[in-house]
This record gives sequence, structure tokens and C-alpha cells, in this order.
Amino acid sequence: MLRGKELWMAALAAVLISAVYGVVLLLTREIPPAADLFGHSLGIVGFILMLMTEILYSLRKRSRSARWGRMSAWLEFHIFTGLVGPFMVLLHTSWKFNGLAGVTTLFTVVIVISGLVGRYIYTRIPRSLDGTEIEGTLSEAALRQARRLMALWHTVHIPIGMALFVSAFVHIGAALYYATFLK
Repeated sequence: MLRGKELWMAALAAVLISAVYGVVLLLTREIPPAADLFGHSLGIVGFILMLMTEILYSLRKRSRSARWGRMSAWLEFHIFTGLVGPFMVLLHTSWKFNGLAGVTTLFTVVIVISGLVGRYIYTRIPRSLDGTEIEGTLSEAALRQARRLMALWHTVHIPIGMALFVSAFVHIGAALYYATFLK
């Protein structure tokens, strides 16, 4: 069951990543450029975490035959990587939000906020350790309303996530083309 452990772990990871970022900032006396080794590393690792957020959790959620751990643990993983990955990608931007990279960053911020809203809605529905809903703990009207909110949230969150990844892949392709292949 979600108790906030994943949020504390994500906050700790963000503090540690921020400390490393701060050391680089102090040593170089400039905001780390997105195109240097440190900036690229932040972007690559952050994007890999974001891909893991989507792909691994979705595979586990939709797989009827595979049982790789409890769904609640996978949701915690989804939330952790869904916070830490975007944070690293935000640091990768060098605080410049122009063009396609800016649009991708906007999608990233929106999807994180949407995810936090979804987590809040999800925690309002009583569940067992394996993530299945527990009937009878909420009034039927409240449970029906929470399910409707969750369904509505999915209709917003999933398309925004798809737009984010399309935008990110186009950004990565353009960055490779213009910064690497044209040199």
C-alpha cells in the first residue's frame, strides 16, 4: 500500500542529484550546459528513468501471466522514477526552455503534476497489498465517484504522456542530427 515511501525516496534522490549538480556548478562556475558530458548524462539517465517509468510499469500492469512482484511495489517504482527522471531532465535543460526542448519540458512538468494528482486519487480508493480494490470500505457512491475520477484522469494522463515521449524522441533525434552528425 502506498504510504509515501516512494515520495521520500524521490526527495532524497533529488537532494543527492542537486548536491552533485551544485558541486559541478561550483567547480565550473557556470550552469552546466545541456550539451556537455554532465548535461548529457543528466538528460540520458533522466530519460531512461522516464522510459522505465512508463514501459516497465505498463508491462507489469497489463501482463496477466507474469507476476513480477506486487502491483503496489511497481506503482511505487513508477512514482519514484516518474519524479526523479523528470527532475534530472529539468536539470539537463540548463534552464533554457526554447523551441522543441521547451515544449518537451512543458509536457514533462504537466505529466509530473498530472501524476501527482493521479496518485492522490488512487490513494483515496482502499486497496489490498496486491493493489486490488477493497469493496465495502467506502460508500458505493464515493467508490463510484473515485473510479470515475480515476478513469477521467487516465484519459488525460496517458495522451499527455504519449505526446511527451513523441516530443522527447523528436528532440533526441534533432539533437543527434544537429549536434553530432553535422559536425
